[in-house]
Amino acid sequence: MRMRFGERLAVTLFGTSHGPCVGALIEGLPSGMSVDHDAIQDRMDRRRPGEGIGTKRKEADVVRVASGVHEGRTTGQPMMIEIANADVRTSDYSFLPSHPRPAHQDLPMHVRSEGHADLSGGGSSSARLTAGLVAAGAIVAPLMEHLGARVTAHVGAIGPHEAPLPTHGTEWPTPSAALLRCQDADVAEAMLDHVESLKKERDSIGSRVDLVISGLPMGLGEPWFDGLEPALGRALLAVPGARAVEFGQGTQALALRGSDHHGGWYPTDNGPELRTEVAEGALGGMASASDLIVRLTLKPPSSIPQPMPTVDLTTGEASTLSVKGRHDPVLAPRGVAVVEAIAALVVTDLALRGGYLNG
Repeated sequence: MRMRFGERLAVTLFGTSHGPCVGALIEGLPSGMSVDHDAIQDRMDRRRPGEGIGTKRKEADVVRVASGVHEGRTTGQPMMIEIANADVRTSDYSFLPSHPRPAHQDLPMHVRSEGHADLSGGGSSSARLTAGLVAAGAIVAPLMEHLGARVTAHVGAIGPHEAPLPTHGTEWPTPSAALLRCQDADVAEAMLDHVESLKKERDSIGSRVDLVISGLPMGLGEPWFDGLEPALGRALLAVPGARAVEFGQGTQALALRGSDHHGGWYPTDNGPELRTEVAEGALGGMASASDLIVRLTLKPPSSIPQPMPTVDLTTGEASTLSVKGRHDPVLAPRGVAVVEAIAALVVTDLALRGGYLNG
């Protein structure tokens, strides 16, 4: 089984939720890039759940660069990054593998590995492995800056509460906004109340991360299967809990006429400019030089502390399972940093492939 994506810039994830460490192997980084450990740690801190709403698991998430860097700069060789797992509690998963969790990969992975997989905390399918993605995304930040591209995400929706699209350079305006990773203070407050009420009911809720990518040079991307949307869609749908990816006007395009959807090209001092109600940042898989709008919908977390149906694999009989332990009631707040990192990695790979960056 492989856990790898990208062509010119390839990232391979490794580790398990409750094993010694998680991390990533990054291949294809140009030599001579500066590696800013403080900037990497800042991105890792953004991935942590807000105190009070997320899992109680506490990890320092200090990134160790095991290879590929010499005297603070990349060597051009594969870079190995490791992030230690310190706060593990395998006892929380003593019911595995005999009682697989509903809506988790426990049973498929148990069957696929012929009973040899480490399933604790989700094993190699756990969202814990997104720590390696966030670190890798931070490492390619200088390449994104050189390209002139910017990626900004925030929590665009939790349940019925929706926020406007994020804007570049905007900080979290209130403590609740920082907690939820949402730029809109009023919507964040409503989101927080909703999540807190569901926690009291021992339940969880679906959510969405909204992403804006700006500054992509026209033509970046490949036609057909490695276009901007297919490449981003493939990578984002690997985020644990992902259920849908939308670009531009997304599913709302179903109800639009062509005359409302298409917009058109307009002359400017910098060349033709595309103008539409919701920016169509890619055409035929290639950047149009407009903002690319992406929305990733995430399911309600499946681990909830109330009885749910399962099967006792030792007897083959019906059973129930109430998942205790440390779990998130909503996924999007932690997903913001992950979505930004994946976008940066995909864009960097396509930029290297298209000759927009020197590899």
